[in-house]
Amino acid sequence: MQKYSLPAFVFFVLTILKIMKYQWLMILILALTGSGCKSNLEKPKETVVTDPHSFSRPEEVAVRHLSLHLKTDFENKRLSGKVILTIENKTGANQLILDTQKLTIEKTKADNSETSFSLGDNDPYLGQPLSIAINPNTKTVTVYYQTAPDAEALQWLSPEQTSGRRSPFLFTQSEATLARSWIPLQDSPGIRFTYDAEIECPRSLMAVMSAENDTVLHRNGIYHFNMPQPVPSYLMALAVGNLRYQAYDHRCGVYAEPQILDQAYYEFADMPAMIDSASMLYGDYRWGRYDVLVLPPSFPFGGMENPRLTFATPTVIAGDRSLTALIAHELAHSWSGNLVTNATWNDFWLNEGFTTYFESRIMEKIYGKPYADMLAAIADDDLLTTLKDLGSSSPDTRLKMDLKGRNPDDGMSDIAYEKGRLFLTLIEQTVGRKRWDHFLKNYFNTYAFQSMTTEKFRDYLYTNLLSKEDQDKIRTEQWMFEPGLPDNRPLTKSAELDKAAALARDFSDGKPIHTQNLSNWTTHHYLYFLRSLPENLTLEQMIKLDNLFHFNSSRNAEIRNQWLLLCISNHYEPAYSNLEEFLTTVGRRKFLRPLYSALAKTDSGKALALKIYKHARNGYHAVSITTIDQILNYKSATPD
Repeated sequence: MQKYSLPAFVFFVLTILKIMKYQWLMILILALTGSGCKSNLEKPKETVVTDPHSFSRPEEVAVRHLSLHLKTDFENKRLSGKVILTIENKTGANQLILDTQKLTIEKTKADNSETSFSLGDNDPYLGQPLSIAINPNTKTVTVYYQTAPDAEALQWLSPEQTSGRRSPFLFTQSEATLARSWIPLQDSPGIRFTYDAEIECPRSLMAVMSAENDTVLHRNGIYHFNMPQPVPSYLMALAVGNLRYQAYDHRCGVYAEPQILDQAYYEFADMPAMIDSASMLYGDYRWGRYDVLVLPPSFPFGGMENPRLTFATPTVIAGDRSLTALIAHELAHSWSGNLVTNATWNDFWLNEGFTTYFESRIMEKIYGKPYADMLAAIADDDLLTTLKDLGSSSPDTRLKMDLKGRNPDDGMSDIAYEKGRLFLTLIEQTVGRKRWDHFLKNYFNTYAFQSMTTEKFRDYLYTNLLSKEDQDKIRTEQWMFEPGLPDNRPLTKSAELDKAAALARDFSDGKPIHTQNLSNWTTHHYLYFLRSLPENLTLEQMIKLDNLFHFNSSRNAEIRNQWLLLCISNHYEPAYSNLEEFLTTVGRRKFLRPLYSALAKTDSGKALALKIYKHARNGYHAVSITTIDQILNYKSATPD
């Protein structure tokens, strides 16, 4: 049966009513279908914000679609091929400006004709602007190029650096501004485009992207991808390796190297329940499938929320599903971050603060409030440590940051994640969970596939939720725009962590410890126990700890990291071989940064750190290398 559109249907009814002279009903229908009703259906107009970390000028010319055609070259560590950009010339501009970093540009085309281009001066954080000549009627721009062997977004792994140790591996990490090192594009989170891609790789390997993926190996080595939803550049992602796939249901599954697929599949078995819980809270999942790719250990982050395909570190595979809050976090990004995105990296908390809050709600819904409270209390401690390290008056402790002239990674601290979470939790506690959830669901729907600034969110918050009295009570302006942590922050109490702290006191006091009573302890109990111990312990106490809990043989990365920090502070040399093995096989920056920082506090520790780092450095991703180079002052410490 053919359906009438709303205007056609209304016209038809009005004609009948006019004939019947029911004029009062005509007026009612006109009122219901007029501007008042229409305004609720229309999306707010997208605003373009100047991004200090991009050369592009989307207010003049904007990329709307990207078509990528690349071939992988593992021997020379290069991607080569072309990208075809479909553009909208808004102002009749005569050039398109793209972001690049260390790319070799071979030639460019405007539509089907070769056109001139030029590369500007190199900036240490921004790379080089690529200016391409166009005319007001140009519809597509094609760039033929190659990446550099040391492109920062690309990590080329030898077989020995993978789980299987038989096949090479490639993965990308585009956040925050590294997409420009493997694709010439408008590299700003405030610019969205759809994309398709063709990737050619060795026939024994599988290619996957942040797009619609095939789940089987293609014997010809050619893979095609499509992303119908518009995404920002930092969510462009590619991985190539010896991969296999196992599904949970029609919505989600896991990619991993064959050697760890079964472990990963067991670990992430709650993914379907997480998708259900998240959708019940804040609306339908809008990205088709939700899959997870477990990367080799050198991946610098816990996870990366690439649409349809989260990249995850193998360090969350603990064997007991105790570290899967990371999956809840990356899934939550499908709403906060991927759906509604920070317009610039100055507004990074809009991605991560919202996602961390959303993660806690998912964990509470699936595992219960006591478990979620454990996670929150530990995160609160991490935030207080970060505030102490930065200084409470540091401008870097503001939610709204000013990162102009700096690496945007400088804003990726616990401030964005945990101070942001606490701010949103305070709003929830002030207005009530029911009102807050209704507001958040409308927020995600209203600004779906759009960018957001802190100021724009504030205005929406004030208009649609908070009264002036609420604003004053919460102190919203202080939370968003001032440094430090306001004294009205929500406080989380955890009876479970209190048990861990009590055991730490008993141990410090020399009381008997009965480990058989700890059968129901999780990773988080042990973490809090280790954190609650005195910083300085005797050699006898360190030996006793290890004998009781076998921390030195633990394969749980979180527990192992916390134990090794305690070993460094107490110069517990029996753990140093464990420390070296951990630092040379794990590339997650969350673990590397505190361990190298702790070692660097003493001359002997720094000497050990440099010795380990010289061996481990080539196995780390560029993101981790940049951080550790600064901690160890590596360039000046090691002559060329």
